[in-house]
Amino acid sequence: MLMAEKNIVVMGVANKWSIAWAIAQQLKKAGANLIFTYNREKSGESLRKLLEKEGFGDSTTISCDVTSDEDIRRAFEQIKTIHSNIDGVVHSIAHAKSEELGGNFYDTSREGFLMAQNISAYSLVSVSRYASEIMNDGGSIITLTYLGGEKVAQNYNVMGVAKASLDASVRYLARDLGPRQIRVNAISAGPIKTLAAKGVSGFSKVGDIVKERSPMKRMVLPIEVGNTAVFLLSDMSTGITGEIMHVDCGFNIVSY
Repeated sequence: MLMAEKNIVVMGVANKWSIAWAIAQQLKKAGANLIFTYNREKSGESLRKLLEKEGFGDSTTISCDVTSDEDIRRAFEQIKTIHSNIDGVVHSIAHAKSEELGGNFYDTSREGFLMAQNISAYSLVSVSRYASEIMNDGGSIITLTYLGGEKVAQNYNVMGVAKASLDASVRYLARDLGPRQIRVNAISAGPIKTLAAKGVSGFSKVGDIVKERSPMKRMVLPIEVGNTAVFLLSDMSTGITGEIMHVDCGFNIVSY
């Protein structure tokens, strides 16, 4: 029960196949009290149905539009009125125009570039600002990144650049929040068959490459990402901050 009596905000559960959901499941098993955020009301309805079906019916759900600083501030103020304080945040939010995940990166539109940066990277900055105001000293913030932010990944394009920005943000936020012993880390998960991943052209081929070249000869499992998140959010990781932790069966270490 590593997470007993800890209040953790989980942002980005889209459906039961999402990485955020795998993390939430492992957090619940570890004893955490979970607070979920959602964007639109339709998403909120779907989330509440999922929570009820899977035995999370006692969890709090709060609307939060991460494209608005004011709404992020309101969401965490609302969380504070219910739970008084939090111990951690799971930031699993990213978005880009599907038509800009292929072709040449230099064809990326200005609008599409700024959208990807705003939702996928800047949202962590704003969330950290307002979450830290109600977070206990010694808390933990984690986000989800991908190898495409470190190396060129085919058909990842503008999202890869957004992930690079996210990775750098993790380090700067870790520096800012370090004096309060609040850690900020990222999990770089290997390819997982989520609905979002299916929007990336050629995803199935990426999976085949990972199975062939990774040291463990397989793709990572959602539960393995969930277990890593529990570790990073728990007091077992109090000496770790500003890190990009790869959970990809070792694929990131292979050059060819």
